[in-house]
Amino acid sequence: MKAAGLTGGRMTLDERRAAFWLAGVFSLRMLGLFMILPVFALYAEHLRGNTPALAGLAIGIYGFSQALFQIPFGFLSDHYGRKRMIYLGLLIFAVGSVAAALADSIWGVILGRALQGGGAVSAAVMALAADLTREEHRIKVMATIGITIGLSFAISMIMGPVLNGWIGVPGIFWLTGLCALLSIAVVRFRVPNPVLSRVHRDAEPVASQFGRVLADTQLLRLNFGIFILHLLLTATFVAVPLALRDAGLPSDRHWEVYLPALLFSMVAIVPFIILAEKHRRLKPVFLGAILTLVLTEFGLLTLHDNVLEMGVLLLIFFTGFNLLEATLPSLIAKMAPPDAKGTAMGVYSSSQFLGAFAGGGLGGWLRGSFGLKGVFAFTTLGALAWLVVAWTMKNPRYLSSYLLNVGALDELAAHHLALQLAQVPGVAEAVVIAADGVAYLKVDRHTLDEATLRGFAADVDV
Repeated sequence: MKAAGLTGGRMTLDERRAAFWLAGVFSLRMLGLFMILPVFALYAEHLRGNTPALAGLAIGIYGFSQALFQIPFGFLSDHYGRKRMIYLGLLIFAVGSVAAALADSIWGVILGRALQGGGAVSAAVMALAADLTREEHRIKVMATIGITIGLSFAISMIMGPVLNGWIGVPGIFWLTGLCALLSIAVVRFRVPNPVLSRVHRDAEPVASQFGRVLADTQLLRLNFGIFILHLLLTATFVAVPLALRDAGLPSDRHWEVYLPALLFSMVAIVPFIILAEKHRRLKPVFLGAILTLVLTEFGLLTLHDNVLEMGVLLLIFFTGFNLLEATLPSLIAKMAPPDAKGTAMGVYSSSQFLGAFAGGGLGGWLRGSFGLKGVFAFTTLGALAWLVVAWTMKNPRYLSSYLLNVGALDELAAHHLALQLAQVPGVAEAVVIAADGVAYLKVDRHTLDEATLRGFAADVDV
């Protein structure tokens, strides 16, 4: 039968299982990384050898090792098997969690957190998800994983203070280690084995595309943006738990601030996403969200000694943060070359993790040298610098990625097919990779003539 994306076919049982269980693996891992964010600055005060700078480093160090190893893990999974590299990464993550749980010094926690980040399975998991799904359903699977990551962050910010009150930070580390081992079991027994593993240009980095992606000034603006966004997040939460405590709110009640702020922010971003995507006002919404962070960080600089005022500011902060976290990947997808989306997302993810590392390290050092005001002054300037850089961003084209299985072709036939596809109404860009048997398209969904595209799809068994 024809490729299901063009005939309205549904996802198979194996595709649905892959989406559900791999999203679960991502979720458990992200929970483990983020649950300590709202509680660690307070816990670190009781560790041997602690300084504010080292506490910040312990929070952010996972980002350095994650950025260092995530792309190599993806490449190695091409050669040694997806599941094998995922098992290895999750085992390293579990070992790091145990090391942090057992540590009685700040350096022990730093080592554990570095190991947690070193279990960088993100690229390998995405590649496995691509192996297990047909081209026409892959965007849905990746979107499912992306939504899960966002929910995991929100849950971790709420559960961190709650679990800290029940089992303490060492208990949270033990729990995250257990979750990593459970994830290994999930991948082994619940995720189907791929029939064939190959490179997927839409889902994983390709070495030959790095120069092209790194030379694209529009993509560099977005990479700078995600770097600053996670720098702001990590640096802010080097200081916020201490500010809430100093304002009179016990640490086991911090969830009372985070819960309403996160829940409201997740609802509040919906109309802005509709305005940005459906009504094609993405750049104004994007710039408005960055400006919101500038004003929020400045508010924290001046009003961080009152719990109610901080609660309102955090609500606004999370609204801006969640909106930007949702729109940045959309902008990457719109601006990346159609056959280099996976590479663009790989560089983007590395920039995100490096931002977390920089935010933790610099935020901790600034807290030790200049106090909480020094941290919030730094984050205010960082958000302002991002606003200046983003202001010169081009208005994005409102295009979507579209994959078409075209079957086996030689290079000449692939070239001619790309020219033909580019003439289909609604197709803005078309690249056909003969070795992949896939056409990578950028399309305008509002004007796309799918009926014509249907004629170019290969006959595939599903």
